[in-house]
Amino acid sequence: MRLLLLIILLGMLVAVGYFGYSAMAVEGDPIPTEGYVALALGAGFSVVVGVGLMMLLFLSSRRGYDEPPHFK
Repeated sequence: MRLLLLIILLGMLVAVGYFGYSAMAVEGDPIPTEGYVALALGAGFSVVVGVGLMMLLFLSSRRGYDEPPHFK
């Protein structure tokens, strides 16, 4: 069972590597400067949103907002 799982996961890794390489090897026009700027801004915004959400998660956990309600 473990051997089958290992073979499936290694096959998926090879497939991802192949598709990643084939996507990078496509010939065509290079990305313009505006494309790199948009890519950097999008990645930066995603990181800011992710860090902000994780900060809110830890803050709510430390202040006890995630505890179940206590009814009298």
